[in-house]
Amino acid sequence: MLQHKFRKIYSIQLILFLLIVIFLSGCVTSKKKKIRERRLDTIIQTARSYTGTPYKWGGVSRSGMDCSGLLFVSFKAGEVNIPRVSRDQAKVGEKVKFRQLEEGDVVFFAMGKRRRRITHAGLITEVRGKNDVRFIHASSSVGVVEANIYTDYYKKKFRKARRYF
Repeated sequence: MLQHKFRKIYSIQLILFLLIVIFLSGCVTSKKKKIRERRLDTIIQTARSYTGTPYKWGGVSRSGMDCSGLLFVSFKAGEVNIPRVSRDQAKVGEKVKFRQLEEGDVVFFAMGKRRRRITHAGLITEVRGKNDVRFIHASSSVGVVEANIYTDYYKKKFRKARRYF
């Protein structure tokens, strides 16, 4: 009888312990998710704050910006360190498939004559729908601007995507 009582008490303590562990792990996951969301918001808002900035090769300021500079400055504002040049930026982070793009992902393009050489990059800012995914980039002709990656032009030039965090 006494042994049965101890088993019952032990079982109740074990269940309580497991419930506490499950509850606390949910809090940690939720906290990490909120931190990620805040970082993403900072990164995207920083990039958008450069909208209209003219294109300048090697530029990283409001007087002129290139595509990899826009990413470098924006991610730095979100406390995420990435390489400065797009071809190096394309080598880090987790690979992402075109159909699985999310806000904060970085997309890479081959804009020159060489079809495989990464020469351009942009940041996914908004997923509006199946065929409407916005990205911000520094275009050599119009400066920093947002566009839909699902246009024929960008789909043809797309080479890869990465997720940094």
